[in-house]
This record gives sequence, C-alpha cells and structure tokens, in this order.
Amino acid sequence: MSVGEKEETQGATAADPAPAEPPAREGRETSRSRDPVRRVTIILLGVCLVVFIWYLFADRMTPYTDQARIRSVVVPIVPRVAGYLTEINVRLHSIVSEGDVLFQIDRTPFELAVRSAEANVEQAAQQVGAGAATVKSAAGRLGVARAQLDRAQRNYDRTQRVLEQNPGALSQADRDRTETSLAQAVERVASAEADLEKAKQQLGDVGPDNPQLRAALVALEQAQLDLAFSTLRAPADGAIESFEVDVGHYAQPGQPLATFVSTHDVWIQADMRENSISRVRPGNRVEFTLDVAPGRVFKGSVRSVGFGVSAGQNTSRGDLPTVKSSQGWLRDPQRFPVIIGLNAGEATGYRRAGGQADVIVYTGSHPILNAIGWVQIRLRSLLSYVR
Repeated sequence: MSVGEKEETQGATAADPAPAEPPAREGRETSRSRDPVRRVTIILLGVCLVVFIWYLFADRMTPYTDQARIRSVVVPIVPRVAGYLTEINVRLHSIVSEGDVLFQIDRTPFELAVRSAEANVEQAAQQVGAGAATVKSAAGRLGVARAQLDRAQRNYDRTQRVLEQNPGALSQADRDRTETSLAQAVERVASAEADLEKAKQQLGDVGPDNPQLRAALVALEQAQLDLAFSTLRAPADGAIESFEVDVGHYAQPGQPLATFVSTHDVWIQADMRENSISRVRPGNRVEFTLDVAPGRVFKGSVRSVGFGVSAGQNTSRGDLPTVKSSQGWLRDPQRFPVIIGLNAGEATGYRRAGGQADVIVYTGSHPILNAIGWVQIRLRSLLSYVR
C-alpha cells in the first residue's frame, strides 16, 4: 500500500465519528415535542379559542342572563269611603281568591243614607204628582179666564153695535163698564197663562225624566254605591302583604289598608345586554330557574322586548339633551328588559314577586348551541343549592 493510500485510509477512519451528530439533534427535537408546558399551552389556547367562538354565537343565538326577577301586579287596598273597620277576614300573607271579603267598614251610616235617599225618591214622586195637579188646576183657571174673556168680548161688541145704531141709547157708565170688563178679562187670561207656564216649569217632564225625580234617583244610587264600597273585596287571586291594621281602625279614603299582590298575571323581567337581544323575538322558547326552587328548570316564552330605557337624563321640554361621557377603558353594556311569560302551570307555588331567576332564550333551531344552553341552564339550577 502506498503512502497516499495509507493517508486516505487514516483520514477516512478519523472522519468516521462525525455522523453521530444527527441522533443527538433528533433527541432534542423529540424532547421539545414531548414538552408538557408547550402542549398544555397549545391546548389552553385551543380551548380559549373554542370558548370565545362559542360565546360569540351563543350570546346571540341562546342569550343568557342572571339579572332577572319575577314581577307581578301590586295593588294597594284603598277604601273609597270613611268609617271604622268592623270585620277583618285576612291576615299577613293570606291567600285570597277574587271576590273574597277582605275588610268591612261599619255599614250603619251607609244603610241610613240609603233609606234617606229612598224616602227622598218617594217625596220627589209625590211632588211630581202634586206638580201635575197644580198644572191641571192652572189649566182649569186658564179655561175659566178665557170663557170670561169671551163673554166680556161679546158684551163689548154688543155695546159697540148699539152705539153705532143709536148713540144715545147707553150711558157713559155703561160704556165704561163694558170696556173695563173686557180689559179685566184680558188681564185674567194673561195671568192664568202665566200661572200655567209657571206650574209646568216647576213640574218639568212628567215621569222618570222629571228633574226632581232624577236628582232623587241619583242620590239613591250614590248612597247604594257607598254602601257597596263599605265592603272591600279582593280584585283577583293573590296574597296580602303590608298588613298592619285591626278592628276599630278608622279607614279613610285614599289611605291604603294593605297591599295586594296578584297571582293572576305573573311574568319575569330579564334584563339582557343590548347586543344580546338582536335575535330575540316574541314567542321564542325560554327556560329559567328560580333561586327558591334549586335543581328545577321551568319553561316559558318571550312576551315582549323593551323599546327603551331611562338613560338617567332628567331633561325637560325645550332643553338640549345631556350626553354623559363614558369613563374607563370599557363601556358598560346597556341592558333592556325582556318580558318572559310563564307557561300554564309552571312554577306554581314559587311565583313570588321580586324573586330572582336565571333565564336562557332559544332564538331558533340551533341544535349544538341549544344543547349547550340546555346543559348550561341545568348546571345553573344545581348551583342554586350553594348560592
């Protein structure tokens, strides 16, 4: 072997260890691919991205809010007449039905007023009868006066004919007497006509249209109405609140005796963000939970969506509107009331005015988002146990 060949062989032998580097690089790449921190970071970023996308769609397709309360009609029980309470048939938190007697004001003065009004009606009827008799009498006197006028007129005409034929046949006294009789007869007729008109005016219309009789009948109706108002009844099905009176309390018109909470019409007012109600329409299906009934989910539907809210600008007519600038980096979202009607038979026994609720609205057929919302509202109902 020549010297050149030996050097080439030794060079090749010395260069043999160089290919050992790739396995080390592959190990470093494998270690990086198996790095748990990187893997967890990628997974968390992916989860956050999925949650963000879900939130964007769910906030509009299945909007949810926990700012919701049960609302009902609240009516103060206010008497229309004054008097002492003689009966109280309810207590605080009593459940009542429409028409139940709640309070009774002393009926005695109102019954007396009704009897007095009835007597006035009878008296008015008698006065109408007397007025009719007066009209008949005045009409009779007018007839007599007209008859006397006719006789006096004939006498005067006869006297005039005699004087035309024989001017000296009658004395001046006879002439004056006939003229005076005629003038008196004319005045008697005028007086009788005035008396008849006066009697008619005093009498007015005959029958139920007579003014005196109508006034007496109106007074009777008012007395009967006051008697009916002395009994305070429940306006609808509901419950009694703010009850602090007892027998002997003097009830005055306009001053409430108790508060009536109606259960006839109950709804939920869900305050939702303005950018969440763009797809909410009346009739959309709703599920909600109540803090008073944890673990249970109830059903309803959207009744209406609010058209406006107060922006806290106390402006009067003629003034320019006041624009409030937003403070901070983020603007607080405006909320609008969405009225939720309860399905028949839902939440019976739990419909307490002011109770808190969680509400989710299904705006259409979105299988995935509706399924997620279905799970979400049920998880919220279970969390009500620990809230």
